[in-house]
Amino acid sequence: KNGKKDYVVLPYEEFLKVQEELEDYDDLRSLREAKETEKDAPTIGMAELKKKVRTRTSRYSRRR
Repeated sequence: KNGKKDYVVLPYEEFLKVQEELEDYDDLRSLREAKETEKDAPTIGMAELKKKVRTRTSRYSRRR
């Protein structure tokens, strides 16, 4: 159309692959944006997280 390409025809399987790649790219972009937004947020190490989870889980178990 006016010297420009308007359409493409490709096998459905290839379309699905392209669509999946675009979704992966979008997920990666979202992850990078979130990391940038949260770069100064307070963090804890894995050992401390496990300890907190165990503490909360044991408290919950005792209530039942």
